[in-house]
Amino acid sequence: MATIQKYLEEHKDRMLQELVDLLKIPSISADKAYKEDVIKTADVVKQRLEEAGCDVVEICETPGYPIVYGEKIKDKSLPTVLVYGHYDVQPPDPVNLWDSPPFEPVIKKTELHPDGAIYARGSCDDKGQMYMHVKALEYMTKNDELPCNVKFMIEGEEEVGSESLGWFLERNREKLANDVILISDTGMIAKDVPSITTGLRGLSYVEVEVTGPNRDLHSGLYGGAVANPINILTKMIASLHDDDNHITVEGFYDKVEELSVEEREKMAEAPFSLENYKSALDIDAVYGEKGFSTNERNSIRPTLDINGIWGGYIGEGAKTVIPSKAFAKISMRLVPDQDWQEITALFKLHFEKLAPKGVRVEVKPHHGGQAYVTPIDSDGYKAASKAYEKTFGKTPIPQRSGGSIPIVSLFERELRSKTILMGFGLDSDAIHSPNEHFGVWNYFKGIETIPWFYHFFTEIKK
Repeated sequence: MATIQKYLEEHKDRMLQELVDLLKIPSISADKAYKEDVIKTADVVKQRLEEAGCDVVEICETPGYPIVYGEKIKDKSLPTVLVYGHYDVQPPDPVNLWDSPPFEPVIKKTELHPDGAIYARGSCDDKGQMYMHVKALEYMTKNDELPCNVKFMIEGEEEVGSESLGWFLERNREKLANDVILISDTGMIAKDVPSITTGLRGLSYVEVEVTGPNRDLHSGLYGGAVANPINILTKMIASLHDDDNHITVEGFYDKVEELSVEEREKMAEAPFSLENYKSALDIDAVYGEKGFSTNERNSIRPTLDINGIWGGYIGEGAKTVIPSKAFAKISMRLVPDQDWQEITALFKLHFEKLAPKGVRVEVKPHHGGQAYVTPIDSDGYKAASKAYEKTFGKTPIPQRSGGSIPIVSLFERELRSKTILMGFGLDSDAIHSPNEHFGVWNYFKGIETIPWFYHFFTEIKK
């Protein structure tokens, strides 16, 4: 594959513009107002897969948004790689914190990205990283470098819990049969420190509602005599952690995997600057569970965080009311052996017990998924490691991620396949936040590295 860098240089502008065009479409799966845009994005992905060399591409209808399926079967006796990605994106809110409109991509040079970074919602999560695989296929088919079979499954509901994916997998196991699943929806330690994500945390996501009086009340006439749902909710939330930032939900830690001293020491070898970490976030101190480092807190330990809280009057000026209701959205990141449905049930039981008389509490589960750990002695991991060594000139570091991709454990259950997570994003890319971006260098480094994975995986499996 000596021609890949030359090919990328010749087609760089076009490949970049195609991604920019894809990022312009506001494919926000969480908001029904953007339904047509989500569907339009699926059509564009279908067209791009056809142009890249897939022999078969289909828009597969589901109970929710469609899944784009594509394949190029070179020889059924050869290994098959299944590429997963998603074309939907997070809502851009709060829009006023963006330096440029979230769906009007701009490329700006920064100290970290002298070649430029693409600022737009979905640039890193996951349109930019998903599209690396489409362009890698283009290179391999145009230059007769595809060594095995490839299938694509690109969905439109990842940001809302992949609700239709299980339905699709159950009905298409034969169509999706593969030897390994390849995903780029994670990151690496640094541009000069490649890493492969070997673990993901699970997720339980709930919404809670506290109801007091049957209507909003005058805070002067009723204040002090009637339970205020916001006051109650904030007290309940505050009690979910103790002074050591240990989660107080009964039974929460019963199945938490405890890593050995040796494993924790190995994790600590990964390059990490606490001062740079604090500086990047503009904070003067880190915060978290006592007895664990920052990297352990955000990867191998479970968490409970409030993602949103509201109620009462939040408009301009003053309105003195005791609200009838207060709400919060809560996410719990889980580690191996914690079952997300069991944790959801434990949280519901615990939270409802916290409610004093005078209010009613309802816990509404949204979605979730299991944690996942992939072995570093698998053929897929070995192939990925060799691919990074080829293009970065150094061996990648295995790293557990704090994020969740619930469908990975679903894949293993339904398709009996291991997943390899080859991410090219950086922690600083601001995914899910205003000013999300993805380095131009990272984008093309991914396109350069992915074909080597196919090469080495096929070589290992022969």
